[in-house]
Amino acid sequence: MNYLKYITTAFLIFSLQSCSDFLEQEPGTQTSIDELLQNKEGVLIALKGLYRTVEGTVREERFSVYSDLQGGNIKFTPNSSGSSLGQITPGVNLREVYSFEDVEETSNFASFYSGNYSIINQANLILEYTPNLKDATETEKNQIKAEALTIRAYAHFVLSQIYCQDYGYTPDASHLGIVYNTESIKSGLKYPKRETLANTYSFIINDLKTAIDNYSDTAAMPGPVYSYFNRNNAKALLARVYLYKKDWTKAYETANDVIENSGFKLVNSSDLIAQWAQPDLPVSEALLEFSVPKDSESAVSTSMSNYFGVTSTTYAHYVASNDLVDLYENNDLRKQLFLTVDLQTLVNGVLTYVPYNFTRKFQDNAGYVAFRLSEMYLIRAEAALENNQPALAMADINTIRARANATLLSNTANLKEDILLERRKELCFEGHLFFDLVRNHKGITRNDGCISTNCSMVYPSLKFVLPIPQYNINLNSNLQQNESY
Repeated sequence: MNYLKYITTAFLIFSLQSCSDFLEQEPGTQTSIDELLQNKEGVLIALKGLYRTVEGTVREERFSVYSDLQGGNIKFTPNSSGSSLGQITPGVNLREVYSFEDVEETSNFASFYSGNYSIINQANLILEYTPNLKDATETEKNQIKAEALTIRAYAHFVLSQIYCQDYGYTPDASHLGIVYNTESIKSGLKYPKRETLANTYSFIINDLKTAIDNYSDTAAMPGPVYSYFNRNNAKALLARVYLYKKDWTKAYETANDVIENSGFKLVNSSDLIAQWAQPDLPVSEALLEFSVPKDSESAVSTSMSNYFGVTSTTYAHYVASNDLVDLYENNDLRKQLFLTVDLQTLVNGVLTYVPYNFTRKFQDNAGYVAFRLSEMYLIRAEAALENNQPALAMADINTIRARANATLLSNTANLKEDILLERRKELCFEGHLFFDLVRNHKGITRNDGCISTNCSMVYPSLKFVLPIPQYNINLNSNLQQNESY
């Protein structure tokens, strides 16, 4: 038990060290969990560190580009220097995943798997200690618990996106979900089995509903409100979970609740391009954008521009494929969210300048956009259609299209495909496409710029989920591997 306590402490302290000098001790000493979490100040330091870990995990290259890359929105830029000038190669962090050839022994996503369970463990520690705080009011304790519960649900949900087949893969979602941890390692060493996906979703939904009931109108910590979980963006997450679960009635009700009662409004057409271009603030309709880390001089060390950015002298690795760009009408304002730059590229062995389309969404100090109000309109539209209310669905799609100056839909004949197409155009680079295709039982087709050994795959495929890392299988003999690995 002492050994486990030190492991847990190491996880927690590692994520907190940059947040405060509260943990600074004399050489050779450590701050134990009991010491750190004995009062409100320590718990809030832990919560701040937890947000930092969440931000780093979802904004990190593996997850933040995964769905758009696999679905076909993204292709690669050519190498910019050296002996490989002009050559196009996949990123090292996603090389096997990109070709649907990831393996358990050396999985590209091993750090993502362990990172999310570290997040879950830290959230559970906060949940275990917060009720006993003597220097916090009940309202403050409920707010801390609400944020930790939402983080726990969020981490489990993104794990299920990567490691579980979609909810409709079996008629009753009885196929493999994930391990759902509701106790910290400090509570004792356990060897849990994976839940069914039906149970996994039930636990996620229960955590979110409990959190929503506990939120107050004041965040637990000072700082930009868009960077922390709150009642509104917890509802947005819940709406997304209901969408994936195909619970159309609750998906509609929850998305509608956010649209009608959150106080957020869609960005106006006249401001759309400018708001995405602003360097230090998210678009005003962002329900949650995790703040990018800054050093002591408020300089940003890393952001989404690491993967999508372009300057006069450098450029990042990922750009829009023509498969995506060609979907926009010429008058669609969202087409202005691409910046075309000519880059030297090896074409038949000859260096040639070729145009590449960089997204303007994630330049400068851009953070990871987790939820936007426009997604709620698209969720409400899809749920309305599935509830046999096509007129309502078309109205929501036309709200998004009108804002973008795109041609409005005039009939509902092909509305399901229209909704998926609008999601692809509106939410590109925000982590939706591949998951949208799979939950709708569609295969993938990647044309422009595809250098994978598997550019097209039909649904269902055992390779639409990644392998549980072998390291974790070795730690827990009850942890069942995904089929085909």
